[in-house]
Amino acid sequence: MDETLKNDAKYMRMAMEEARVAAAMGEVPVGAVLVVEDEVIAKAHNLKETVNDPTAHAEILAMREGARKLARWRLTDAALYVTKEPCIMCSGAMVNARLGRLVYACRDPKGGAAESLYSIPTDERLNHRVEVASGVLEEECRELLKSFFEAKRVKISE
Repeated sequence: MDETLKNDAKYMRMAMEEARVAAAMGEVPVGAVLVVEDEVIAKAHNLKETVNDPTAHAEILAMREGARKLARWRLTDAALYVTKEPCIMCSGAMVNARLGRLVYACRDPKGGAAESLYSIPTDERLNHRVEVASGVLEEECRELLKSFFEAKRVKISE
C-alpha cells in the first residue's frame, strides 16, 4: 500500500473516532481531523445540536481550532480528513482557508458540495482550489451514518 493511502486511512480512522463521539452525544456522526506535515493539529466532531450553533460542523470546528493553534488562517499546507462529504458552508470555508487538501470518506448525494451536488473546492471560478480525494474507508463511514439514522428512526417510531 502506498504511503499516502496508508496515512489517509490512519487519519480517517481518527476522524471516525470523532464521528463516534458525535453519535454518542446524539449528533450526526461526522468527524474531522486537520493534519500538517504528518502532525494532527486539530480534531473535531459535529456539535450543532449540543451548542445550538448551525455552523458547528466538524470541518468548521477543526479548521477553526487548527487556525488558532497555528496562529494563521491560511491552511495551504494542511489536509482535512472528514468522514462525510462536506456541505456548501464547509466547502466554502475550505476555499476561504486556502486548505491544501480535503480527504473525505463517503459522498452525500443530498448535500455534498465537494463533488456530489457541487464542486466548490475545485471550482475554477474561485480564487483557490483544494485538492480533493474521496472514498477512504468509505464503507465504514457510510455504515456509521446509516446505523445512526436507522436507530433514530426506530426511536421515533417507538
